[in-house]
Amino acid sequence: MNRYELRRQDYSLSEDQSELQAVYAKFFRTRCPIDTVRAAEGTGFDKSLWEQLAGTGATSMALPESAGGDGAGLVELTLLAEELGRALAPVPWIEHVTTARLLARLGSVQDDVVQGRRIVALDPDPAARPGPRLIPAGAVADEVVLLDGADVVRLTFDSPPARVENIGKLPMAWVDASTADSVTVLASGPDAVADYRRALDEWRVLTAAALVGLLDETLRIAAEFATSRYTLGVPIGTLQAISHPLANIAVAVNGGRNLNRRAAWFLDHEPEHQPELPAAAFVFITGEAPAAATVAVQVQGGLGVSAEAASAAYLVRARGWALAGGDPALHARELAETVARREAAAESA
Repeated sequence: MNRYELRRQDYSLSEDQSELQAVYAKFFRTRCPIDTVRAAEGTGFDKSLWEQLAGTGATSMALPESAGGDGAGLVELTLLAEELGRALAPVPWIEHVTTARLLARLGSVQDDVVQGRRIVALDPDPAARPGPRLIPAGAVADEVVLLDGADVVRLTFDSPPARVENIGKLPMAWVDASTADSVTVLASGPDAVADYRRALDEWRVLTAAALVGLLDETLRIAAEFATSRYTLGVPIGTLQAISHPLANIAVAVNGGRNLNRRAAWFLDHEPEHQPELPAAAFVFITGEAPAAATVAVQVQGGLGVSAEAASAAYLVRARGWALAGGDPALHARELAETVARREAAAESA
């Protein structure tokens, strides 16, 4: 991709990027049907799917070549994340790769992590409060990386903590350093904090991409229904009460995707330029996705809210994944504070 392509508001993909997305779209379409998603709801994790995904290089591609990876950029990772969200794939790929990239920056990543044989996770809650933390992939992670004051610490577990039931059907668990089998300080000081905050921004970008994919598929399901059901001899999709809300969902999908790709590109190449973009992408889509998924369900009437309907599975995850990073208001506040600091610095320059 041309270095300044997204500066010109051109969000088109290169041929290689389009091919990458197509490969993972096919992977999830064939390996992760809705039956697989529902079968994993009790744990939030499909071990076989994870091993197959890691076998494609999805974990190693995210790491720099210096750490034994393939050096993919964040834009490329958002394409995989979007297809993961489209399929509701029950695998902690986003948590794993953002944590692995953090460990690589700290010089502490191991080959088992690069290859996905050992799962790692982080705390995406910007509050970073001491004590037990609710970690989205805490129930399946072999290692959890946390920000403790000015220290980045790694917790390891012989037996991961018990899963907590949650609306997003994630392998979520309370993680407490006092119950870990080992606690290691990986780095300390302002640079360590900055590295962790970078990982948090990457988690926001990839989670936002997954929600874009989720919402896009929700729209497809609702639109297909609206064009196949008739009233008074015409498809219900021709009625403004149906077509206009669906058009609004399409606007949210396209706007979220463009904002997210812009955030990914700048975070990779010029992180000092509009540093609020990752939080903006996350706040936007986490606000839009639950409301839009609700509309998509309502388009289908009673069928949409039935337990066996695919749209119902998308609705609960649209709501739950938006909460995986803690209180959404904290992300919105951090967004506002980042903008305020940038504007103040520009005025004083």
